[in-house]
Amino acid sequence: MTTAEPGRLAASVHHHGRHDALIDTPPHAAPGKVDAIIVPTARSAKEMAYAVNLAKRLGCVLVALCSRWSIFTEVVKVARPFGTEVIVIDARRLPPGVLPRFSTDRLLAGTRFYRTTDTSQKRNLGLLIARLSGWERVAFLDDDITIPEPSDLKVAAGLTDRYAGVGLQIDPRSPSFPDNSVVCHAYRDAGGDQGMFVGGGALVVGSASMTSFFPNIYNEDWFFLLGEDNLRPVTMVGRALQRPYDPYEDGSRAQVEELGDCLAEGLFWLFDNGGSIQDADAVFWQSFLARRISFIADVVAMVNRMPGGGGKRLRMLAALKAARDRSERIKPDLCTQFVARWRNDRVTWRNHVDELQERHRVKNAEKVLTTLGLTGQSRYLSS
Repeated sequence: MTTAEPGRLAASVHHHGRHDALIDTPPHAAPGKVDAIIVPTARSAKEMAYAVNLAKRLGCVLVALCSRWSIFTEVVKVARPFGTEVIVIDARRLPPGVLPRFSTDRLLAGTRFYRTTDTSQKRNLGLLIARLSGWERVAFLDDDITIPEPSDLKVAAGLTDRYAGVGLQIDPRSPSFPDNSVVCHAYRDAGGDQGMFVGGGALVVGSASMTSFFPNIYNEDWFFLLGEDNLRPVTMVGRALQRPYDPYEDGSRAQVEELGDCLAEGLFWLFDNGGSIQDADAVFWQSFLARRISFIADVVAMVNRMPGGGGKRLRMLAALKAARDRSERIKPDLCTQFVARWRNDRVTWRNHVDELQERHRVKNAEKVLTTLGLTGQSRYLSS
């Protein structure tokens, strides 16, 4: 590990804390229209009031995809008084055939690496509704994100003809919070030079980008931004705020993230060095996985050198141990298989959406709910 000079952040030789060179400087463009804001919500219904009001201010549709503590009938009650166009869907159990079966899911099903959260499923449902409704530009927004300047979403929308994804920069300063994995949070908290990349928590995409999908794995938004062999063009504008949380509260969070963090950081390591997905063979993954474990060891050493003590340090160390234990179980063959299957799943997704579009030329959001068999578990509120 590299030791930091006084007043400077530390950097690990085993980790790229920043991928800034992969993000284009945004050119000037006229603001665009946001057709819809899509929120994969899992928090209580009252948390949706902000996003509904934001959609009303922008004059666009709000799509709330509900599960866990977000009860769709309660979200309807929250949204109705705003008098704006809102689609609320109970996304806990989707009818068969709404979304395709992905081979990456079959690869991980029944293993410790399978991700049980439904964020990816809800984002894919949002993409499908957008395509069938004929929307040109949509904004993905997590339910713990706020946008200080709503016009930033219009600026981002104006760039979607040039970029596969336009992210809003998550402000790491209080009262906001950085957008990183648990391991990268620990690296930053211990003094590491850790940045942030374009993420799905505040992301605007155009219709051309909807040929991609979100695999069911941590860093699914990074995979969404990939093309066949490399990262598609991305940029960042504006500013977003993420509600603070304790990333070290539960060690299982680091475990769940580890496979996706290894896969995404591994591919982005290649991109940083001028490589492509074609270079991600078993030899590369064997080397990168060893590098990942060394990086976690670097962070553990940094945490142990932090001044003071207390519960936070112990929670950080417990989370890092959980991440390391999970990382040690990841094999190069699993990484190569996942990437190969993900590439096949890209074709599966495109074919699925194209087939639905060919069969159902509705181009109307309310009718799309009927097309997908969602009328019994959704509500459409007109403006």
